[in-house]
Amino acid sequence: MADNEVSTRGLLKFQIGAKGNLLNSATNVELLRQLWLDRDQVQGESLGPGDPGDFDYGAWHVACHLVAAAGVLQDEDNRFLWLEVSYDVGCDQYFPSMTWRSALSSQTIPLDSAEARGLLPGAKLLGFIEGNSTGRTSARRVYDGPARFNLWRRQDFDQPVDATDDGGKVWEHWCMLRDIRPSSSIGTSVLTAYVSLLSVLGDRFAAAVARGRRDYGHPRQLCEMVCAGLVAEAAALWDTKPVAIPAEFESRLMSAEPVRCVQVCEAMDWKDPPRYYMFQRRIDHWNDADNVRRELELFRKPDGR
Repeated sequence: MADNEVSTRGLLKFQIGAKGNLLNSATNVELLRQLWLDRDQVQGESLGPGDPGDFDYGAWHVACHLVAAAGVLQDEDNRFLWLEVSYDVGCDQYFPSMTWRSALSSQTIPLDSAEARGLLPGAKLLGFIEGNSTGRTSARRVYDGPARFNLWRRQDFDQPVDATDDGGKVWEHWCMLRDIRPSSSIGTSVLTAYVSLLSVLGDRFAAAVARGRRDYGHPRQLCEMVCAGLVAEAAALWDTKPVAIPAEFESRLMSAEPVRCVQVCEAMDWKDPPRYYMFQRRIDHWNDADNVRRELELFRKPDGR
């Protein structure tokens, strides 16, 4: 397959590039919207927990975990690159970002910029890091009115790093993913940013994060993402185990400050990449490959679903 050749995958025909990753395209953004709004294949308890109205226009529960996670690469100059969905306070939108630091400075830039794309060739994928569900959010100094996200407000989840209450980027993204219709510009910005991340980090990024929970409907939702073509089956069955984030690094990751996260990555062990790092509080909820294989067999339908 030529470098510019595009193929499709799954029942929804997600566009796949020559290297096997999801293509960073407007078509895939719309297909992701269609998938996470699907209530025929995923409905009722399989959507995950929520209040009345949370799933009227909102994404499946797994989405807030997927969008909150980050990927780590190392470029040819041995710099660590932190890739995530970031918040732009100036326009109240989200965008895919790349952060790195040197001895003299640090920088966060849009992942889709020419500068960031210029660093990707030759960069090595080290792995992925679970998004924080306690601690700080990436959206600071925001005030959401009660009607905006079905009564969920991002400012309520911007917690101190040592707090045990619900908070952090997972809950932040739960809020604004309550409306991912085309009419929601902020929801669309998140979908667009996540497709861009997947195009760089690959299918294992989504699959590993989805496998981080055996509850909340995540196993069923992962199976449907495989059937639809968002995630390759081989990625969903990746034979790996998560690694616990060392306790001394957790608070820095819970700060949701990209530069501090890069510093953590520089101190972590990345042998035998790619690795998936999870916070210790829920690492025992991991869904192993044998379970995923059984679930795929269970949920597949005669028509190929």
